[in-house]
Amino acid sequence: MTMLCWSELQRSAVQSLLARYGLTLIEVEAGAPIPGSYWGESEAGLVGERLYVRADTPLHSLLHEACHFICMTPERRSVLHTDAGGDFAEEDAVCYLQILLGGELLADGGERVCRDMDGWGYTFRLGSARRWFTEDAEDARQWLHRAGLIHEDARPSFRLRG
Repeated sequence: MTMLCWSELQRSAVQSLLARYGLTLIEVEAGAPIPGSYWGESEAGLVGERLYVRADTPLHSLLHEACHFICMTPERRSVLHTDAGGDFAEEDAVCYLQILLGGELLADGGERVCRDMDGWGYTFRLGSARRWFTEDAEDARQWLHRAGLIHEDARPSFRLRG
C-alpha cells in the first residue's frame, strides 16, 4: 500500500495547521537524513518546536510526531529531541488526535490516515485504526478532553497540553 506523503499534500494547509500549535515544519532534501527522526528512513522528526519531513514522509508520521508535541507536558516539550517519550495513555491520545487532525486536512474525515496507520503497522485490539477510533478509544478521547486538547464534541481545541 502506498502511503499518502508530504509531497502529495496541500502544503500550506499542513503548515497552517501545525502553526496553530506553534510548530514549524521544515522540509529536508530528498535522501537526506531527517533530524530528530525516531524511526529513521522517511519518518518525521522532532527537535524542539521544529517538525522535519522529506517529500517521502508519510502524512500519518508527520501527524503522529506533531501530536506527540501537542500532547506532551511543557517540561518535556522544552527539551524535546527525537524521543517524545510519554506513557501508554498518552500514546493512545496521540493516535486519536492524529486521526482527528487528518480529518482537518483531508475530506475523508481521517479514513486515509487510518488506512495508512494500518499499512505502516500500528496495532490495535480490534484489528484496525478505524475500528479502534470508532469503537474502542473512549479512554483516549477522554484523556484529550481532560488535557484541553479537544472539545466535548471531539473537535480539536488547537491548544498545547499544559
